[in-house]
Amino acid sequence: MTPLLLAAWNLCADAVFAQPTPAPTYRLIVHPENPATKVTRSVLADAFLKKVTRWPDGELIRPVDLHVESPVRLRFDEQVIGKSIAAVKSYWQQQIFSGRDVPPPELNSEVAVVEYVRTHRGALGYVSAAIDIGTCKQLSLE
Repeated sequence: MTPLLLAAWNLCADAVFAQPTPAPTYRLIVHPENPATKVTRSVLADAFLKKVTRWPDGELIRPVDLHVESPVRLRFDEQVIGKSIAAVKSYWQQQIFSGRDVPPPELNSEVAVVEYVRTHRGALGYVSAAIDIGTCKQLSLE
């Protein structure tokens, strides 16, 4: 094949076999009184890595994670933070060792995440799409 024909073939194959980014299978939730309605993926990742610490209204962001064996946590870390759970754990070990910060609390269930978010101003969490979020507010991901 000529280089031009090969390049055209590769472009066509990419278009035919390209996989769309999977839709999130989790919901982002915040405290009911949080005025935010949407968040970008980069700001969300920075909030969970504590690189961004305040909401636009000045309230402290209080991220909360699910336990490391949760499939929802696995998808969230890979899709939002762009790292495996092991890589996120390594990041937090470095932050702790250097005295910079500690990781968000890890809760054992999605129900516990909903309760934490409902009772802590500034809280930010994620749960599977099937979980009842009660009075918590859902954020849109931009």
